[in-house]
Amino acid sequence: MSEEKKEFSMGGQAVLEGVMMNGPAHYAASVRRSDGVIVSSVVDHHSKTEGKRFLSLPVIRGAVRFVESLVMGIEVLDFSAEIFAAEEETEKTETGKKNEALENILIYGIGILLCVGLFIVLPVLVSKWLLRPFISAPWLLTICEGVMRLLIFLIYMLAVSRVKDIARTFEYHGAEHKVVACYEAGEALTVENARTKSRLNKRCGTSFIFIIMVFSIILFMFIPVSQPVFRILLKLLLLPVMAGISYEILKFSAKSESKV
Repeated sequence: MSEEKKEFSMGGQAVLEGVMMNGPAHYAASVRRSDGVIVSSVVDHHSKTEGKRFLSLPVIRGAVRFVESLVMGIEVLDFSAEIFAAEEETEKTETGKKNEALENILIYGIGILLCVGLFIVLPVLVSKWLLRPFISAPWLLTICEGVMRLLIFLIYMLAVSRVKDIARTFEYHGAEHKVVACYEAGEALTVENARTKSRLNKRCGTSFIFIIMVFSIILFMFIPVSQPVFRILLKLLLLPVMAGISYEILKFSAKSESKV
């Protein structure tokens, strides 16, 4: 390993009993089976923003990479669930594969609906029913709604961290951050070196979500839409824009050593 820092940023994600690491040309996932054996998979992967002038423009590249990270995340979670759950290698029939695909679509569809309901619909409806009789200024309502969304997000994170399997995944998340820091520092990838690194990462996906939520408060202060249905639809439509701008904020802040 070179002593110099790497020229590109390594990314990653925690999965069930393992981690995924994402580089400029590949991503790899390693998962620990129930018998202790670690199974790995390496996949060629190039971002759609590479070599595309329009897609690589600021803000647009962030929206594209946001979608790419969601797709990649679903792929590696499927891989980890398949490895983690399998006690033995069994041959699946075509019908079995189709049923599994339909189950995955249903699970992720429900997950998306729950996220939309919890973090977009609920704050809008609560602000309409509980706050609107007391607060008339649209900008103040937007701030209250945004703070409510942040509180729901933090409560959600604290609640799921109490679940044993999720807490275990969070531990892998911290380990992944340590390995990324070790790699980007140009040090040999050993357990000893990784242990000395911080479990915090400036480019963490959770931080990215947090930035999106904070930025949405600022953005919607300048969009005076009071009708709840239109507010919900507008938030969904503008999500790629908010993701794109938040990506640029995260990318910029990651270069700074400022505590702010």
